[in-house]
Amino acid sequence: MMWRCRRWTGLFEKVSSTYTYLLADAQSKEAVIIDPVIDEVNRDVKLIEELGLKLLYAANTHCHADHVTGTGLLKKILTGCRSVIAKDSGALADIYIQEGDTINFGEFYLEARSTPGHTDGCLTYVLNDRSMAFTGDALLIRGCGRTDFQQGCPKTLYNSVYGKIFTLPGDCLLYPAHDYTGQTVTTVEEERKHNRRFTKPLAEFIELMNNLNLPKPAQIDAAVPANIRCGIQDDPIALGP
Repeated sequence: MMWRCRRWTGLFEKVSSTYTYLLADAQSKEAVIIDPVIDEVNRDVKLIEELGLKLLYAANTHCHADHVTGTGLLKKILTGCRSVIAKDSGALADIYIQEGDTINFGEFYLEARSTPGHTDGCLTYVLNDRSMAFTGDALLIRGCGRTDFQQGCPKTLYNSVYGKIFTLPGDCLLYPAHDYTGQTVTTVEEERKHNRRFTKPLAEFIELMNNLNLPKPAQIDAAVPANIRCGIQDDPIALGP
């Protein structure tokens, strides 16, 4: 959650270790939520109502494989809320966005940067003053998302992180979609220096990512089909740059 005085909080879902982010403009009360989880929708709605916010958008960084998105349920509960996802995600939504498009709320906006590699439709959302960015699974704290399913490609992910995230200011705060060790935030400069995956040359990164040998995500068979249907609406609305 972000106000003009930069007060914010991340909302955590412990089963999939997912962070949900609620951002709002203090004056207009317009808000956007990033990566909501269906199991925590009641929590999110309660907070939105307590703060007197008008939720304009429920946006996903990508089509998730480890949890079911809460966007569809939020749309049913909160009048006027519209779902947002990348045009390249293959998922349904009210609004499809791509590189350079913006999500506007009050005097703020989030710029979409295309950061594929974990999936084709991964986006990083960058606040208009470039003080913070929400990286989804493209870049985690000292790690990154997997590349062994859902159109994953190590080379593409490496280029996305270097071209679209590491080009942000060094002190830009980075908020990932997941963390499994209790960490909450990092910076561009920290990850440039200390992320053990992205401090490797490309060839070594590809070798590493192709040999992680991780177990299949527990919820993938249910989550991906459900998330393909996120925020169903017959007439998607284009969101201009």
